[in-house]
Amino acid sequence: MAEHLPLNALRAFEAAARHLSISKAAEELFVTPAAVSQQIKLLEDYIGKPVFHRLTRALALTDAGEAGLPHIQEGLSNLSEAMRLMRQDSDRNSLTVWTAPTFASKWLMPRLPDFLEHHPGIEMRLSADANLIDQVSIKGTISADDLRLNNVDIAIRFGRGSYPGCRVDKLFKEQERAVPLCSPKLLEGEHPLKTPEDLKYHVLLHDDTRYEGRPSWSEWLNEFKIEGIDPKRGLHFSQATLALDAAAEGQGVLLTMAPLAAADLQSGRLIIPFNLSTLMTRAYYVISLESRARQKNVVAFRKWILDKANQH
Repeated sequence: MAEHLPLNALRAFEAAARHLSISKAAEELFVTPAAVSQQIKLLEDYIGKPVFHRLTRALALTDAGEAGLPHIQEGLSNLSEAMRLMRQDSDRNSLTVWTAPTFASKWLMPRLPDFLEHHPGIEMRLSADANLIDQVSIKGTISADDLRLNNVDIAIRFGRGSYPGCRVDKLFKEQERAVPLCSPKLLEGEHPLKTPEDLKYHVLLHDDTRYEGRPSWSEWLNEFKIEGIDPKRGLHFSQATLALDAAAEGQGVLLTMAPLAAADLQSGRLIIPFNLSTLMTRAYYVISLESRARQKNVVAFRKWILDKANQH
């Protein structure tokens, strides 16, 4: 029966329902308000009941409109994805991975040659985007439409794990923890860093990237009841990469997630001066569109990155 569905009417209804405005829907669809109204009337005749309450200066969905809207939006989205898949060059063996800059440079890039070695035919595209974290005071999720609009096969995101319309896998089995990190240089000198109380002699480094669940010196000091240290003093950085590099150069002590410093910890550029870690309220997730979750390149990368993340 799909060929008999009034697709233009469904598009007009979806746009009008999203804006709760006939005129704004008309602007979006590049048609007249009268044309939108006509298509909505066709839809109402088709289902035999109204989808909007016509108020004086606005629209409001009826029960029928509210019941149908999410499924219509999902259906239109799936149709768009189907057209994208049908148009794409079938000979291209590509994979687009989208992640945040620090995770890309500090965790993913050192391991990526292993994936490319085992999958030499895949044309890899890596996009490092600072918006790939659940940010403070900003819509705290990524949607299937975001991935579809940017033609992303897999996103790796630090956040809450609620990503509607997507296949979601927690990257690290163990819950992420925030730990203090510093250069081995700070274990020497006039005031060697041996206990948490010794932090009063050292510079605190802060990653000021705006994301939910960010490690906080204030919370860490409170959790372990360490007094006499101002949690706000020290050097502040707009990116975690800069803060990690400053720590490795001996400029101070940084509180951050251990996975981001894995390569520096392994090389000895950074150490954990005392093993007092605090649990994070957010985690890293591997996200892909449900419609792409079974594609061979997506399956291969998801299996590889989950295996890498949980190797001991």
